[in-house]
Formats: sequence, C-alpha cells, structure tokens
Amino acid sequence: MRILHHYPLCPFSRKIRLVMAEKALEVELRTVRYWEENDEFLRLNPGGFVPVLEEDNKAVVVGDYAILEYLDEAYPQHKGLTGRTLQERAEIRRLVHWFDGKFYHEVSQKVYGERVEKRLLKNGFPSTDIIREGLQNIQMHLDYIAWIVEQKSWLAGRNLTVADLTAAAHLSTLDYFGDVPWDKYPATKDWYMKLKSRPTFRSLLEDIVAGHRRADHYPELDF
Repeated sequence: MRILHHYPLCPFSRKIRLVMAEKALEVELRTVRYWEENDEFLRLNPGGFVPVLEEDNKAVVVGDYAILEYLDEAYPQHKGLTGRTLQERAEIRRLVHWFDGKFYHEVSQKVYGERVEKRLLKNGFPSTDIIREGLQNIQMHLDYIAWIVEQKSWLAGRNLTVADLTAAAHLSTLDYFGDVPWDKYPATKDWYMKLKSRPTFRSLLEDIVAGHRRADHYPELDF
C-alpha cells in the first residue's frame, strides 16, 4: 500500500489527499509530527516537511508539486486534473500558483501559521494582529473566487481541476476553525459546497485534530 506522510491541517497535504481521492488511488495516510525530530521521516525527506508520498516500490516523492506531477505521469489512466489544452493547463497553473503562493502568504500563513504552526514549533504566542490581518486579506480572495465562478462552472472552466482542489484545501484548513465568512460570499460558498459534497472530500471532513477544536459546521454539507 502506498503511503502519504502528511499532517491533517496542512493545506498542501490536503491538496494531495484530494487529488489522490479524485484519481481513485488508494493510500494509507500516515500523520507526521514534522515539528519533532524524527530520524525515520528525515531519511525520506531531509527537509522535514510534508507531504511525502512513498510508493509500494519504495520510491519516494517529496513535496506537493512533485507529487502532483508524478501522479499524472505515473497514472495517466486515472482521472486528469491538470487540463486538456495548452491554454487550460496554463490557467490551472496560474490559479494553483495564486492559492499556493499569494493566498498562502496573505491568508493561510497568517491565520493557520499563527493558530497552529507557531504553537507546534514553540515559536512564541499567536499574534492576534497577524491573525486579524489574514482574516482581512481573505475577503479579497473570496470575492475573487466569487467573480470567477459566477462566469464558469469551476475555477478554470467547465471541469473540476487541481485549481479547485488547491483553493479548497487552503479554505478547508481555515474553515476547520470557522475562519471563513461564507455568508458574505454566497457564490463562493456555493462553489465550496459543491466540492464539500463530493465523496472525495469526506476524508477531510472527518478530520479531528487533537488540541484543535473544529467549528461545529465544519463537517456539515449544508452549512
């Protein structure tokens, strides 16, 4: 059985979990306490970060971008999520970069980073000012998603792609804590509900992470 070494609240791990579920690839999820010294894990990834995919043949693929490309190349017979045309693929890459780059630095890192990682890494107390800044920044991104999905079925066009899964992975991490003002952005909420209702999302909705209380609405499909 292939293994995905991950941390449940890590948005990059969540993206790969969603991609593998959509591709119908069976995987054992193995939680890594990456903030602790772990020689066994460091032998797989000396960088010490997640996600890391370990195949049945012991091949090791490190990092979400490398894993995503590897899965497309290793399992071309499974569902494609990275576009069919050159233009589609370029737009999907742009959106993935938007959420893994811009959204992460402006929102995820400020909210998730302060609420979760700072405590795990024993790097001081969370800054309410930084969290507040992240929660302010999220509004622009929610508005941007709304603008896109009011014109298209999904973020990159008519089909679900890794762009949607990337955005949903980041938002689901924040939604675990109830940090997304869904009611102010009904179009974005409708798009997220479509994703949340997919069987492939179920694993994320079942996450319960010790020490981090999840919002009451988090596992609900109608919220």
